[in-house]
Amino acid sequence: MALIITDDCINCDVCEPECPNNAISQGEEIYVIDPNLCTECVGHYDEPQCQQVCPVDCIPLDPAHVESKDRVRYSSS
Repeated sequence: MALIITDDCINCDVCEPECPNNAISQGEEIYVIDPNLCTECVGHYDEPQCQQVCPVDCIPLDPAHVESKDRVRYSSS
């Protein structure tokens, strides 16, 4: 499972420092989420922190990277 940042992103930079897995980085035009690092904050927080701080609500589930809660990847930070 992973999240994705849509084209509605305003590059406000509030999501990047909130990610416990360092999955968010500045892309060519907007911020991007590395689906191999994103765990939707499972194992760290009850809610994805990037979604909580996003002022334009542009971070939905990534339909290309869906998996069940039974197959959660935990990051070893």
